[in-house]
Amino acid sequence: MPSDPRDAPSSGRFEGREHILPVRIYYEDTDFTGVVYHANYLRFFERGRSDALRAAGVSHSDLLVGERPSAFTIVRMEIDFRRPARIDDALEVRTLYERLRGPRLFIRQRLLRGEELVCEAQVEAACIDLSGRPARPSQLLLTKLAPLFE
Repeated sequence: MPSDPRDAPSSGRFEGREHILPVRIYYEDTDFTGVVYHANYLRFFERGRSDALRAAGVSHSDLLVGERPSAFTIVRMEIDFRRPARIDDALEVRTLYERLRGPRLFIRQRLLRGEELVCEAQVEAACIDLSGRPARPSQLLLTKLAPLFE
């Protein structure tokens, strides 16, 4: 952990229930034309989901302890590419945890350049036990997730 809080990596912020994570597009994110390679949008969305959980007080280690160790896995993702993101763009990953039903979490994500929609995704994640079977989140996890869904 950095000794000066200003040197700590940003986990973004919440505006209401929506989490906002600023990202910068680097050369490594692009193809030879300077446009973001399509698979990298998945990485930006993963960071948005992970940092939203982190900012809400849920760490990955929280999933592995307690009466029912568990994990999250993506079971479905629908992506619409609207505009190309390019090298040096400053973007925002906006993540909204829409609802929780049993072991499933339904998440809406958008990647914005200012007010312009670059890409959006509908994501379905599932809580699973360590053998890979669907499992309802533990009560501790449900308590920590509750503010994301209220």
